[in-house]
Amino acid sequence: MMSMQKTSSAASTAGTSGSVVTLRGIDPELRAALDAEAARRGLSLNGTILELLRNGVGMTAALPVSHDLDTLAGAWSREDRDAFAAAIKDFERIDPSLWEDGPGSQ
Repeated sequence: MMSMQKTSSAASTAGTSGSVVTLRGIDPELRAALDAEAARRGLSLNGTILELLRNGVGMTAALPVSHDLDTLAGAWSREDRDAFAAAIKDFERIDPSLWEDGPGSQ
């Protein structure tokens, strides 16, 4: 059995500020996944569950969409693309001597 206490009065509805919700039926596999997610997020188990619940019911604002690279997307002409491909062609060449065993190699 796991219980959660709501800590944010902004997230509560009238008359339920600081309410406690008890979750039953948390199997060991789910508990382990929740613990791992809490560790990954660097949050408490309660904080993680609250975030997951808020996300699940659409209470979390979406991340803002960035447009700072939009001018570059699809902006190259065929000539620009071909010139760039030709300029980096040598980077695809493999120097076999770099793969040979020699002094200092282990």
